[in-house]
Amino acid sequence: MRPNARLCRQLLAQRRAFSSTARRLDNYAFIGLGQMGYQMARNLQSKLPPSDSVRIYDINRGAAEKLAQEMSAQQAGGASVHVADSAADASREADTVVTCLPEPQHVKATYESILKSGLPARPGPRLFIDCSTIDPTSSREVAAAVDKALPNGQGHFVDAPMSGGVVGATAGTLTFMLGCPESLVARSEIVLQRMGKRVLHCGPQGAGLAAKLANNYLLAIENIATAEAMNLGARWGLDPKVLASVINVSTGKCWPSEVNNPVPGVVETAPANRDYSGGFGIGLMRKDLRLAILAAKEADAKLVLADKASEVYETAESEERCKGRDFSVVYRWLGGKE
Repeated sequence: MRPNARLCRQLLAQRRAFSSTARRLDNYAFIGLGQMGYQMARNLQSKLPPSDSVRIYDINRGAAEKLAQEMSAQQAGGASVHVADSAADASREADTVVTCLPEPQHVKATYESILKSGLPARPGPRLFIDCSTIDPTSSREVAAAVDKALPNGQGHFVDAPMSGGVVGATAGTLTFMLGCPESLVARSEIVLQRMGKRVLHCGPQGAGLAAKLANNYLLAIENIATAEAMNLGARWGLDPKVLASVINVSTGKCWPSEVNNPVPGVVETAPANRDYSGGFGIGLMRKDLRLAILAAKEADAKLVLADKASEVYETAESEERCKGRDFSVVYRWLGGKE
């Protein structure tokens, strides 16, 4: 589709969504209130009109109740909020369901419980937006289950994994990688832009996850290589800041060298300056790398560095001094000078 045509379509969809004329009230469900989902749900609710409603659910009911209290206490308004008793309860009257869950088995089990509960008809088709990072095959299986349970266009499932971490989720600056038909882009964008800053349509359902995992595979390799290069330079007697400045104006420049440099003192805002706390956890990188390897095997794509990278992250995470910290902590595991 030509860029000007897409812009016109977006503007038309937004005009319909935000029109000041009378409109049908919209019901939302948000399921999965971990570190990312908690902040995403908060942003979504705060940017919806008071006439809309959001039902939130997490297996940790305390997290859902805490978030509901925070939402109700805010001065700026936002949609009404209710704590649901289950994923099915949250979704029953929802026009749009957003899920943000840890692993493929959690996504499958959650949607199975929703679809088996016997969803009543809604005035229009339901939209299910899954922001979880899982493998594309599992996502397509869930999409097929939605199509089967809600035939004739009664329900649509799209994948929209995100990038930006907890900081981006809190600030509402996430980037979403959307996998869905062109016909669902505008409606999906309106919801996602309430939780983030950018939505990149990557192709049909499953394409968002494929893009996310390909990117994170590259990131996993770059992170290890940056840690090795910085450690090598330090042992040769180079000032880490000088070495980083050379790399970042040369062909080795990458996000781990420029933004998330693993050497304390090089980039002020990097987790390395906070004893590697915060940031993108090494366990999450292990998970994404595992999913990328699984997807690559299914696609018969050769990843020659994958197994060694997995070994590095697994071994590093097993050490207490690295466990639970930002994935740049592999520099510490390598014996880098801090």
